[in-house]
Amino acid sequence: MAIQAATRRVATFSGLGAILLWAVLALFTAGTGAIPPFQLTAMTFCIAFLAALLKWIMTGTDLRRLLKLPRAVWLLGVGGLFGYHFFYFLALKNAPPAEASLIAYLWPLLIILFSALLPGERFHWFHIAGGGLSLLGAGLLISKGEGFNFAAENLTGYAAAICCAFIWSSYSVLSRRFASVSSDAIGLFCGATALLALFCHLAFEETVLPATVSTWASVLALGFGPVGVAFFLWDKGMKHGDIQLLGVLSYLSPLLSTLILLSVGVAVFSWSLLAGCLLITGGAAVGSYPVFRAFSKAGKA
Repeated sequence: MAIQAATRRVATFSGLGAILLWAVLALFTAGTGAIPPFQLTAMTFCIAFLAALLKWIMTGTDLRRLLKLPRAVWLLGVGGLFGYHFFYFLALKNAPPAEASLIAYLWPLLIILFSALLPGERFHWFHIAGGGLSLLGAGLLISKGEGFNFAAENLTGYAAAICCAFIWSSYSVLSRRFASVSSDAIGLFCGATALLALFCHLAFEETVLPATVSTWASVLALGFGPVGVAFFLWDKGMKHGDIQLLGVLSYLSPLLSTLILLSVGVAVFSWSLLAGCLLITGGAAVGSYPVFRAFSKAGKA
């Protein structure tokens, strides 16, 4: 039991590591300039795949074993990684970014709800309360306190954003069903996602090559961090960690992202930003109630 608990804690921290890496996603993406989204997706996922390939070569990993994964695993992995990004870009193209982003960011709350269906998991009020508070805070950060104007003409974009939320939450929760599959498989999914994104780029976009060293650095940073290592860490967290707690803590990503953008002068301070930060922090605290309770008991022991 002690070994299982330790494994669960390590996996939960791995998932938290992914959340922290996603906090710099906006900063690095801003550094990529005018590179169109599908091209950027193809480039960054290709970098993630090449990094995984180098690791496999160095460790002597049997690639034939990875390539023989069940079809359901391939469908889940590629569908989750590429499907989320495809519908997210479709949402941004057909709806205002604030509304589309808020709807897409329902995925942490959906993870909390869907995870209750997994064997050994139970529905807890503090996870829902924490996720709800954090969602309100994310709404304030995304809207910048200006509210949302959901209009009928943007229904296509809203529908795509809903698909984003359901795809990523379903991918995350269903990963637990394939807990025995090594996280090395994520490297293959990154390669497949890069190819599919390349096809979409060639079909819908004009190629824009990075013109400066800083732009290339931002692309490389994305490929190694928020698009690379983060997905491997998230896979471990979803398969073996506290999935409901990670759902709540996922709202720390927009909070930390905003604070980072604020620190480098990209974002501007406002009272709505402060309120959003407080709501997300409060939601994370409420959702982490069992953790605080465990520390309290350990201190009294």
